[in-house]
Amino acid sequence: MGDGNGTVVIGAGPAGLTAAYELLRHGEAVRVYEADEVVGGISRTVVRDGWRFDIGGHRFFTKVSRVEDFWHEILPDEDFLLRPRMSRIYYRGALYDYPLNATNALRNLGLREALRCVGSYGRARLRPPRDQSHFEGWVSARFGWRLYSIFFKTYTEKVWGMPADQLQADWAAQRIKNLSLSTAVLNALLPRRNRKDVTSLIEEFQYPKHGPGMMWERCTEEVEKRGGTVRLNTWVAAVHRDPAMRRATAVTVLDADGERTEPADHVISSMPISALVHAMRPAAPPEVRAAADDLRYRDFLTVALVVPAEFSFPDNWIYVHDPAAKVGRIQNFGSWSPYLVKDGRTCLGLEYFVFEDDEMWRTPDADLIALATAELERLGLVRPGCVETGYVVRMPKAYPVYDEHYQHNVDVIRDWLAREVTNVHPVGRNGMHRYNNADHSMLTAMLTAENIAHGAGHDVWTVNVEQDYHEQKAPSRHGTGRDAPIMPARR
Repeated sequence: MGDGNGTVVIGAGPAGLTAAYELLRHGEAVRVYEADEVVGGISRTVVRDGWRFDIGGHRFFTKVSRVEDFWHEILPDEDFLLRPRMSRIYYRGALYDYPLNATNALRNLGLREALRCVGSYGRARLRPPRDQSHFEGWVSARFGWRLYSIFFKTYTEKVWGMPADQLQADWAAQRIKNLSLSTAVLNALLPRRNRKDVTSLIEEFQYPKHGPGMMWERCTEEVEKRGGTVRLNTWVAAVHRDPAMRRATAVTVLDADGERTEPADHVISSMPISALVHAMRPAAPPEVRAAADDLRYRDFLTVALVVPAEFSFPDNWIYVHDPAAKVGRIQNFGSWSPYLVKDGRTCLGLEYFVFEDDEMWRTPDADLIALATAELERLGLVRPGCVETGYVVRMPKAYPVYDEHYQHNVDVIRDWLAREVTNVHPVGRNGMHRYNNADHSMLTAMLTAENIAHGAGHDVWTVNVEQDYHEQKAPSRHGTGRDAPIMPARR
């Protein structure tokens, strides 16, 4: 329990708003500050001229029952749609079912290539790569170089903007287990009597009918109804700490009215952990600031193109493995919910993975729309000249990067915070520099709220450390999490 100043929550995404709601449930005072003009973080729903865009695609399913209960406490059942799960892979002009089936895989790969994939897999099992500390070695050791190069390498390097041998294997191990595209290929090609059972993917998921932002807009209303405050367009510029007490004592915030400093008993931070370090006053030690500076983030932009409904497709999204195309994934927003689109037309969201200092990030919207239109036509997914209009949505720091130094850097920051600023609590994806799904981010917030209100002693850093594929069927009745940007898969 605090001393009467309550808890300041930095960020109004899934983790921040869940923390606020749960603290209020436990009778704790809470104030939320969000630098952006909307709530939801990457789980927002962007609205342009009546079109609604889900930034990255958020399938609502989870294995965490308390998270599922939370969703249904915030939104009534009638606000959820039950949607079929479907994704395919575009490779060399063909669309591959996912999970693959034998007929589709053989027709697209051809018998010769399929046999080469099986042979490559066999060689990898007999003589696996010596270095499996990175993504390339880890995946090719388990699935063979040929399958890796077809179904993993190109897309993964598009997403992360780095060679796959610089991406750490622990991230791959967290996202791929039992069920993978490569396993599906092998199961499709090998005789049935030699196939091993693989846990199947979920076949359907729930989805808020107006998009995932609907959840967090409603949650904001509930937080305020229960006595909490949520301030948008408000930047937390500093977190003040008392080195003698080893605690944070206040935050300085900036908004349209200027700068002010507010006391706090606890600070829950879902802002990028690197930014949290640099907000500390007095400043963190040089080695901690250096660790923060060395953390990297991947940024994300969506070019949404309005096309006639005849160019709709049943997939939630299509992965684009063509190295000649810059686009990494194509959403069909009409397949997520008919409430996102308009009669007679759908909207296709082309997703590009970039860095904020890239030329592409700085490219004018009109040029990005022209590029996306040309790629969509070249891929054969629409007829030339049918794109009616387009919109661009940029999302900075969408994904924390798992490069070779990230774990050391996070450990340095985490240890310093735990030792020197004991009442500052990182939560969520960017707050912990961990590629959490929405449900895992929410769970870190729930456990943190219990730690603050009741001294529960939960170690939130153990959330989502199990190497378990997050789209496998589970006992829970519904679920969510953002699909990881990896094959197979995102948010």
